[in-house]
Amino acid sequence: MNRNILICVTGLSPQIVTETVYALSVQATPAWMADEIYLLTTQRGAENARLKLLSREPGWFHRLRADYGLPEISFDESHVHVIRRQDGTPLDDIRDDADNRSAADFIADTVRRLTQEPGTEVHASIAGGRKTMGFYLGYAMSLYGRAQDRLSHVLVSAPFESHPEFYYPTPQTRVITSLDRGQDALDCSQARVWLGDIPFVRLREGLPERLLEGKAGFSEAVAAAGRAMQAPRLWLDVGRCMARADGERLDLGQTEFAVLLWFARQTRAEGGEIDWTGAKAVSTFLAVARQVMKPASGEYERLEEALNWRLADPKLLGDYFEPQKSRINRVLQKTLGKFASARYAIRRTGPRGASRYSLPLDAGQIEIED
Repeated sequence: MNRNILICVTGLSPQIVTETVYALSVQATPAWMADEIYLLTTQRGAENARLKLLSREPGWFHRLRADYGLPEISFDESHVHVIRRQDGTPLDDIRDDADNRSAADFIADTVRRLTQEPGTEVHASIAGGRKTMGFYLGYAMSLYGRAQDRLSHVLVSAPFESHPEFYYPTPQTRVITSLDRGQDALDCSQARVWLGDIPFVRLREGLPERLLEGKAGFSEAVAAAGRAMQAPRLWLDVGRCMARADGERLDLGQTEFAVLLWFARQTRAEGGEIDWTGAKAVSTFLAVARQVMKPASGEYERLEEALNWRLADPKLLGDYFEPQKSRINRVLQKTLGKFASARYAIRRTGPRGASRYSLPLDAGQIEIED
C-alpha cells in the first residue's frame, strides 16, 4: 500500500504545517493527500505545535481537516520530533556550530529513514524554521530523495504572511486583527496560498551503501556525494595487504588485493593495459602475488595451481580473472558509491577474445608502500 509522507521543519510558527496541507490537499490539482506528517523542530517549536495545532482548542490542524472534510491523517505528538544534541538533550534553539551539526544530522537521518521505506512518496517543505533548517532539509532530500519525492516552499499573500493568527484560508469568513495599527480587520477566507515546487538534484544512487544504512552523519554524506568530482587517489600497503580509495578502506581478500596491486603496478610502470590470457600475464601476476602471500602458504599454492592448469586455454584464464575484477569493482561501489567508484573501477576495452583491462588512473594517482 502506497503512503504519502509530509515532512515539515518549523521554529516557533507552526502555521507552515496547516498552510502546506491546505495547499497540497485543498488547492492543488490533483490533490496530494498526506497519510502521515512528521514535524522536525526545536523543543519550543514542539510545544507551540502541540498547543496551537494538536490541542482540542484552538486545534488548528483538526479545524483544517474538519473545514475541508480531509481524510484521516496520522499526525499527533508522536510525529513531532524534537532535534537533539549528541548527548541527547533537546534543542531550544539553534545558536552555534554544534547546534547546527546536531540539526543537520537529525534532519538528514530522518529523511534517510523515511525514504528507505518502500511504497512511500515523501513531500518535504522547507518553508518553516530557521533558514539553516530549511537548507538542511533541502540538502537531505538531494542526498536521499528518490524519483517520486518532492520538495516545495509555501507562500502566503500579504498581509496574512507571518500573521500569528493566520493558519490557512478558511471556507467561511474568519476575522483577525491586522498587525498594522489603524488598518482594517482581515478576513482569512480572502487569503491566497501558493505552493512552489523546487527542483533538486538527486544524489541517492551515487551514495555508498553504508550511508543509506545510516552509518554516517550529514557532513560525511555530503563529502561522499562530492567525491565523484575530485581527483582519485589509490593507496596500497603491500605489507599489511590494505587498500584505500579516497581515504576509505576497501574490504578486499588477499587474492583480490593482489589483482588490484598487479593493475596498480602496471599503471605506474608502463601505463598500459593487461592481457590476462597468456603465460606472460600469469607469470607477472604470480610474481605480484608472492609479494602479498607467503610463497609457501597454502593460499599461494592453491592460486598457483589454479592458474597453471588454465594456461592451456586462454578462456579459462579469463574465467578466473573476470570474477576477481567484478568483486573488486563491487567493493569499490559499496565503499564509495556508484559515481565515485567509477573513477577506480577496472575497465575492459576491445572486443571479446581480444580484450584488455586497465585502471582508469594516472601513475601519479597511485601510491604503493612496499
